[in-house]
Amino acid sequence: MISSIFEKTKPINYVIVFGFLAVFYWLAHFLLFSRGHDPEELIWQLFVLGALLFSLFVVNFICHRNKITGTNSYALLFYAMLMLVFPETMTDSSAILCSFFLLLATRRIISLKSLRNIKLKIFDATIWIMTSSLFYNWAILYLLLVLAAIYIYEPKNIRNWLVPFAGIFTVFAIAYCVLILIEKPHLLGEHYKFSVNFNSQYFFDWNNSTRLIIYILATSLAALLAFIKLGKSGLGKIITMRLIALSFGIGIVLKILTTSENTYPVILTFFPAVVFMTNYLESVKRPNIKEVILMLTVFIPIMVFFIGLILK
Repeated sequence: MISSIFEKTKPINYVIVFGFLAVFYWLAHFLLFSRGHDPEELIWQLFVLGALLFSLFVVNFICHRNKITGTNSYALLFYAMLMLVFPETMTDSSAILCSFFLLLATRRIISLKSLRNIKLKIFDATIWIMTSSLFYNWAILYLLLVLAAIYIYEPKNIRNWLVPFAGIFTVFAIAYCVLILIEKPHLLGEHYKFSVNFNSQYFFDWNNSTRLIIYILATSLAALLAFIKLGKSGLGKIITMRLIALSFGIGIVLKILTTSENTYPVILTFFPAVVFMTNYLESVKRPNIKEVILMLTVFIPIMVFFIGLILK
């Protein structure tokens, strides 16, 4: 039943997933984490929810436009389910907005494979990454993804290596001008004082560590199977998948570097994770097995969410 709904891209799929995620977004805020919001804060949370829902659209667009996955809505479903496995991410506005801008950057980086408008795409990707770093300063590590893409696609053109510096300067200049206008120019320097906010208690909490370890192992296994599948079929998208794997690795590093209270950057790893999970699911040929996997994909995250609610 689930596979028959999500095996194709239909408008109703967006309605189902968007409505489902919107409901759990407010359940996480008001019931699971008891976050009260005044009217102004409620408007801000509506904006953040809009960014989160639009992120799902961007995920689906990247997958289909670049033929990373088949023409289905599995990535859309997996992304929403991961939000339930890590419901605390729904309370971190900075993580959601940082993830949104990184998705826009990823879209431009992956499109470099066409070898058209390379400099413009590098500049755009750098702009979006630097914008995301305004929410999490360590997100600047994703510039490594831009450098890796340049090295893969057109490393001999020296001007390509200079374009990221132009993007970095552009964002810093605009941000600094805005801060001068509001008479807070010192905030930029304070924001980019990099420090390791490693909270060991987070990893010693069995609930947090178990979820994170299972998630990393499951994603790594799906990635391994995806690469084996691509190697056998000889598809040209294996380079793109390597960039996506690098994105996942950077996200895990950022998660380890930023584990302080009320910060949940694990959402930054959701896109590469759903790409690998979708590729694995597409390799399953037996419909009954695929249906069981999808049922577990929906049932387990919902169960994890409500167990957290009961144990609260």
